[in-house]
Amino acid sequence: MAYQNMGEGALNYNPCRYGTSKLLFRGPQKDLNEPYVALLGGTETYGKYVEMPFADLIEAGAGIETVNLGCVNAGVDAFLSDETVLDICKKAKITVLQIPGAQSMSNRFYTVHQRRNDRFLRASTLLQTIYRGVDFTDFNFTRHLLQALAHVSEQKFVMVRQELRDAWVARMRTMADKLRGEIVLLWISDHSADDEVACEAIGADPLFVNRKMIEEIRPLVKDVVEVIATHEEIEQGYDLMVYSDLDAPAAREMLGPVVHSKVATALQDALAPYV
Repeated sequence: MAYQNMGEGALNYNPCRYGTSKLLFRGPQKDLNEPYVALLGGTETYGKYVEMPFADLIEAGAGIETVNLGCVNAGVDAFLSDETVLDICKKAKITVLQIPGAQSMSNRFYTVHQRRNDRFLRASTLLQTIYRGVDFTDFNFTRHLLQALAHVSEQKFVMVRQELRDAWVARMRTMADKLRGEIVLLWISDHSADDEVACEAIGADPLFVNRKMIEEIRPLVKDVVEVIATHEEIEQGYDLMVYSDLDAPAAREMLGPVVHSKVATALQDALAPYV
């Protein structure tokens, strides 16, 4: 059992890299010569502050090796630009892709860091024209940027949100094409894709993704698994996470090990036909 506040370094993520990839993944590094399931995603897939993330739980429960390709703060752009990661996924029996938020990718309005997709780099001329008077040098992260733009003008922000959604659909189509459709999409959040209020807000991930967007991608993938975490499950999991006092605020943003267990159960059933 994991205990909270065990101090810095209490949880060893055994960070590793594969091939020529510059992305840092959670280890231990796996043998890619044996059959495996690849799990691709962001911070939740990585399992930040979680002793046994759902990748490990699936491996223990289903008896097949899993390769955790979760990367902290990564969106789909980080993976699409990494040939090593794409090659690992192509050779997997199946790839589980945690549905990313629409904010963590470059688009017509702004550019994000190639690997740390939560990092805002620069605004396009178009965005600067729409939001005259905004000093974009004040922003380092995409969420901070979006919150500020929504505050300046909700009417203008409607255009921004729609651009991010359109870019998300296009990028996910590209990912499905790159992996030849051998993908199971994973929705993991504290709200449903049918909750329009939550999907419009700058709230929990996957940011701005809604049912319509998922249905546009569904024909291109093998399956879509949806896990909605309850408030009680998140609270129970918070007491089981491993983090330092300094990391406590960040840990509060995670869904926690109770939800990871729920995800593992749902994925084991969905992956059974492919493994």
